[in-house]
Amino acid sequence: MKDPHKNQPGFATRAVHSGNDPDPATGAVSPPIHLTSTFRQEGVDRHLGYDYSRAVNPTRSRWEANLADLEGGARAFAFSSGMAAITALFQCLNAGDHVVVGHNVYGGTHRLIHHVFHRLPLEFTFVDCSDEDHLRQALQANTRLLFLETPTNPLLEVVDIRGIQALVDGRDIWMAVDNTFMSPYGQRPLELGADIVIHSSTKYLGGHSDVLGGALITSHPELIDRLGMIQKSAGAVPSPFDCWLLLRSTKTLALRVQKQADNAHQLARWCAEHPAIEKTIYPGLEHHPQHELASRQQRTPYGESIYGSMISLELGTVARRDRFFSRLKLFTLAESLGGVESLVSNPFVMTHGSIPRAEKEALGITESLVRLSVGVEEVDDLLADLDQALA
Repeated sequence: MKDPHKNQPGFATRAVHSGNDPDPATGAVSPPIHLTSTFRQEGVDRHLGYDYSRAVNPTRSRWEANLADLEGGARAFAFSSGMAAITALFQCLNAGDHVVVGHNVYGGTHRLIHHVFHRLPLEFTFVDCSDEDHLRQALQANTRLLFLETPTNPLLEVVDIRGIQALVDGRDIWMAVDNTFMSPYGQRPLELGADIVIHSSTKYLGGHSDVLGGALITSHPELIDRLGMIQKSAGAVPSPFDCWLLLRSTKTLALRVQKQADNAHQLARWCAEHPAIEKTIYPGLEHHPQHELASRQQRTPYGESIYGSMISLELGTVARRDRFFSRLKLFTLAESLGGVESLVSNPFVMTHGSIPRAEKEALGITESLVRLSVGVEEVDDLLADLDQALA
């Protein structure tokens, strides 16, 4: 099945083949891993395009080509983790620049801003980016970057990418969207007007809880120049083996993400009716405040609405939370998300542990909030596990 209105192979085909041409030297269908730090040169400044693996490596080039194709960008830049990618993005800024950040971002992003970049001559304002009036008021003459997550972690607020692009159109402001929760299968921010897409490729892109990585994808010429220099100079790059693992993983991205989302939608509807759960947060539920927006914005390459595989549950008390955790058999209590196995976490202590209590509580991140990352297991088995844990 091909992407609608596009004269190119479909997403799943490109996920398998982009960057994955057979090895020209041997014909190997699975390209080799170039585990080398340096490359032989035929003479001074005469080489085959590769000189040192921090600057460029054939396996990393394949991975970056694959991801740029899937996100619809001109270039992708791979990093050793999602936080390394976000750090590189902030390093594109100049002294005195102002950044508007979504108020409900991942705890690691919040920590990076408050404990690292606050010492530098940059300004940051946190704002509810789902409220365009609040966002408009936060913009300043020196605003250079909008940093958004959608859906947000862990409260799954959905931000209108196209609407915000219209708000800043004509201003010298880059809009960056962290697309980790949706993956390019479920959302392509560049098509909606974003300038740069961010991924923790540890999550859905990797999909097997066995590799760390991050990435930035853009078509903006100035950002391409700056990120290329930062990637080469700062050196927070993934190993060739990590890049090979990620290339292997995106071959099944469409299959995994669709199955996970299908499972999550069914689980969320069941959770919403369960008397032991005080609140179920999932954009695919009609009562979610941005359900209609999610239905328009979060779409597969084939035009169908998709709502992701993250669900947040409010259980009411810490005692109920801990009893729930202790009884689960298939859901594993662990950090991270997006793998083929189902995970459960407590954002208050785990992913958002570094954020001050008052800020978390003001956002609605309580001690009894539980976040599910739904995997590819049989959905009836996952339902049975939740049922017995809540009994």
